[in-house]
Amino acid sequence: MKSRILASAAASAAILWTAKAEESATTPPVEVPAQAPAEAPAEAPAPEANMPETPADVAAVPADAEKTASGLAFKILTPGKGETKPGPTDSVTVHYSGWTTDGKLFDSSVQRGEPSTFGVGQVIKGWTEGLQLMVEGEKRRFWIPADLAYGENPGAGRPAGMLVFDVELISIKAAPKVPEDAQKSPSGVAYKILTPATGEGNPGDDDVATFHFSLKTMEGQPVQDTRTQPSPPTVPISKLPDAMKEAVKAMGPGEKRQVWLPEPHAPGGFLEAEFELISFKPAPPPPPTPEDVAAVPADAEKSKSGLAWKVLTAAPEGAAKPKETDTVKVHYSGWTTDGKLFDSSVQRGEPTQFPLNGVIPGWTEGVQLMGVGEKRRFWIPADLAYGENPGGGRPGGLLVFEIELLEIAPKP
Repeated sequence: MKSRILASAAASAAILWTAKAEESATTPPVEVPAQAPAEAPAEAPAPEANMPETPADVAAVPADAEKTASGLAFKILTPGKGETKPGPTDSVTVHYSGWTTDGKLFDSSVQRGEPSTFGVGQVIKGWTEGLQLMVEGEKRRFWIPADLAYGENPGAGRPAGMLVFDVELISIKAAPKVPEDAQKSPSGVAYKILTPATGEGNPGDDDVATFHFSLKTMEGQPVQDTRTQPSPPTVPISKLPDAMKEAVKAMGPGEKRQVWLPEPHAPGGFLEAEFELISFKPAPPPPPTPEDVAAVPADAEKSKSGLAWKVLTAAPEGAAKPKETDTVKVHYSGWTTDGKLFDSSVQRGEPTQFPLNGVIPGWTEGVQLMGVGEKRRFWIPADLAYGENPGGGRPGGLLVFEIELLEIAPKP
C-alpha cells in the first residue's frame, strides 16, 4: 500500500482492519463494507420490471409506525418464520431498497436483481438495530433518522437526512465463535498456546520485540502475514495496541500463540491472530526531536513539488543513488509538526528495507536525491504524504523525516 511508509511495522496492525474498511466501498446501507470497489463502474439500467415502487409514506414517519427508543421507526410488511434473529456479529443476506424523503430511489438490490450480504455490525446504525429485530423471511419498512444513517450533510455522494428502507431478510449466517476451550488473559482476551517457549523471560513495556504475526478474519480471509516480508518486524512493546501488547508480553522467546483480537468492524467481532515471539531486548532511546519541525526553515532547499530538505550528513564522493524501481535499506524517524514522534526504525533498533515505489510520494522523490551513506531531513507536505485528514491512525499534514540511506539492495 503506497500510503504506508513501510511494510514491516507490525504496529500498523492496529489500524489495518480500519484502513482496509476505509478503502472499500461506501454504498448505502453499508457503513464499513467489504465487497464492491470504492468507485464501481456504472451499471446498465435495470429492467423496468425490477424497479421497486416508491412507498406512499416516504415523506414522514406515519402515525401507525412502531418506534424504538433510539428513534428508529418501522412497519412489518411481511411476517417472517421462526424466532431466530441475527446478532451484531452475524452476517445476513437481504434484498433492500432505499429512498430519500422526496421519493428518490438512491440504492436498491432489487433493482440490481441480486441480494446483498454483509455483517450486521458493518452497516449504518439504523440497519444494525433494525436487522436484529427481524427473522428470516420477514420484510420491514424502516424510517431511519439522520443520526442513525449518514447525518444531515454526509458528503461523498451519500444521502442525507432521514432515509426510508424496505428490507427483506432472506437468511442469517451465524458468526464463527471463539473456541470454548481457549484460555483467557486477565483482560479477557482469548488465546491458545500452540508451542511453548524455549527461552527465558518475557518482554516488558520498555522493550522492543521481534516477532512473526499473521492475521485473518474469523471466516478465514487472510489480512496480513509478516512471513511474506524479508524479515520479521521489530516493534516497541509500548507502540502495540492493548490486546496485542498483552499477548506479546505474556510470551517467552520461541513461543507461538493463537489469539482472538476483539475488532467490532470484523465479521464475528474478532480477528484471529497467530504470534511467534522470536526475541526481545531493551528499546533504544527515542531520537531527539529536531528544533525545526514546526515549519520549513528558510535555508532549506526545495523541489518543484514542494518537498523541502537539509543535508545533515553528506554522502561520500561518487556514492550510488537509487532509482524509483530500487529497494533500499534505511534508518528513519518521523515527526508531526507539534514534535510528536510517530514512527522510528531508530527506536526499534533495526533498519527498514522497502521498494521506493511502494512508499509515500515524498519518500519516493526524496530518497532518489540521496547517495548511500547520506542523511537528510525532509519536510514533506500533506499532498506528498497522507493528506490533511487521512484517518486510519495515519499522521496528517506536513511531516518531518530524518532518513539515512544505508544501502541499495542488489537486483535479484
